[in-house]
Amino acid sequence: MPAVFLADRGIVRVAGADARTFLDGLVTSAMDKVTPRQSRWTALLSPQGKILFDFIVFEAPDGGFLLDVGRAVAPDLAKRLGFYKLRAKVEVADVSEGFGVLASWDEPPAGDEAAVETVDPRWPAMGLRAILPRDRAAARATADGDAYHARRVLMGIPEGGRDFVYGDAFPHEADMDQLAGVDFDKGCFVGQEVVSRMQHRGTARTRLVPVTFADGVSPPEGTEAMAGGKAAGRVYSAAPGGRALAMLRLDRVEDALAAGEALEAGGLAFSLSRPDFATFPIPGVPAKPDA
Repeated sequence: MPAVFLADRGIVRVAGADARTFLDGLVTSAMDKVTPRQSRWTALLSPQGKILFDFIVFEAPDGGFLLDVGRAVAPDLAKRLGFYKLRAKVEVADVSEGFGVLASWDEPPAGDEAAVETVDPRWPAMGLRAILPRDRAAARATADGDAYHARRVLMGIPEGGRDFVYGDAFPHEADMDQLAGVDFDKGCFVGQEVVSRMQHRGTARTRLVPVTFADGVSPPEGTEAMAGGKAAGRVYSAAPGGRALAMLRLDRVEDALAAGEALEAGGLAFSLSRPDFATFPIPGVPAKPDA
């Protein structure tokens, strides 16, 4: 019954009378769907539609919002949001020193009156996710981060900065369209035109997918993946048993499989699998029964 303190996560606080509308005009998710019981996975994009930051946004008890983001990029996110403030009545601060993130599954709630807690908004099977004072989050841990990341890899859940490069990936490539990370019915947000065009035209050729290495051992993270001798992407987060996440050009994978050619990374053969949430075609993998 593990609970994991995610030491590599930080918190950015956005508060003030205009906090909700301020964020809604910037990020990929609809902020009216963020409630005390429902967080949302979202991203801040470049005008060209590339992911600059991905984070989970929680509504705080005081009516502000807490952004659960990679700790290494929390100061940069706070700074970038500050650029957009203009005359909006909002305050933005990196509060990572005081607050931390606890992930748990097969566990009761955090049981801390100071916690802000919801089901993981990306995929419910990931379990619960809570923000609470950093020292309390660390004290409640019953397992280390490896257990959390192994679970994440097995379920095909990406994490920015580990499974895709900030400033280089579109939301569809990071499967944000599959994991409720983009709301295509909301109003404008930064980069919306590009993302909406990809959605309507179905032009996402590159996707993050789970892969399995035949000998049970994954290559180092960042290893180039090859399909029929052609570069097809890279392998990122790994888990025991040769499981990993890879960002792949699925059209090149499809061509290689059709020609009977090998998929390999670092000299190790791999195959693709379908995460439970995925509705897009994956070469060599049967479609979902209800697709």
